[in-house]
Amino acid sequence: MRVLDMFSLNGKVAVVLGGGGSLGSAIAQGFGAAGATVAVTDLLQDRADAVAGEIAGAGSAAKGYQLDVFEEGAIQACCDAVCSEFDKVDILVNAVGAIPKAAATSPEQSFFDIPVEATQHIVDLDFIRGVMVPCQVFGAKMKDNEHGGSIINISSMCAIRPLTRVCGYNAAKAAVSNFTQWLGVHFVLEYNPKLRVNAIAPGFFLTELNRHLLTDEKTGELSQRGQDIIDHTPMGKFGSPEDLVGAALWLASDASRFVTGIVIPVDGGFSAFAGV
Repeated sequence: MRVLDMFSLNGKVAVVLGGGGSLGSAIAQGFGAAGATVAVTDLLQDRADAVAGEIAGAGSAAKGYQLDVFEEGAIQACCDAVCSEFDKVDILVNAVGAIPKAAATSPEQSFFDIPVEATQHIVDLDFIRGVMVPCQVFGAKMKDNEHGGSIINISSMCAIRPLTRVCGYNAAKAAVSNFTQWLGVHFVLEYNPKLRVNAIAPGFFLTELNRHLLTDEKTGELSQRGQDIIDHTPMGKFGSPEDLVGAALWLASDASRFVTGIVIPVDGGFSAFAGV
């Protein structure tokens, strides 16, 4: 086998939940470029279709699916539709998530005023419905794959070291990392030694989800928080969505066939920097 063949996704079917977003779309397009058939889901059908269209335009099969993870039965229906269309699922990426203002502290909202409902919502979205339930639904199909498969969860730097202000998001992503380790072991021991579960912990990527935290909404300049992040990132910049593709491709492919239960930082050195 040629070394690069280990990274090929030819013949694989990949599902990217949240594939219409900045990070999910880059991963979905990277999988398509590596030869996978890609099912792209998003809350908005047109965004899912747009990403699927770009993948198809580059030469790989792809289809967009509308998915609201809070809609009862929607994840199961999506899984059934994908399996009906493509017969199987080899790769699952859980990239659904958000950082709502309502669950964060700010000059206008102290910790004591954070609504419990806002924190419940973010934990539900970023962990339970965005990661755990998809792993249950799609994992039930993937466990019977002769050649196993790969589940990739999107965690965060805040799972490694809690960030100020976003206490609910910290908790949700810490749960994602812990769950990834647990499920990686559970699937191997209980169901299929070739079904792997890993996570990527992105550093700081300027997206529409976090722009309100990292920039001044009036001027567009970096906020103090944004500047602090740059100052504590040795590479001195925010990541771009394409920076996640290499790690995702490695975890999705046979190149990482002996890897399960790990969380990979893609962070420009942030997690390794002590500040001095």
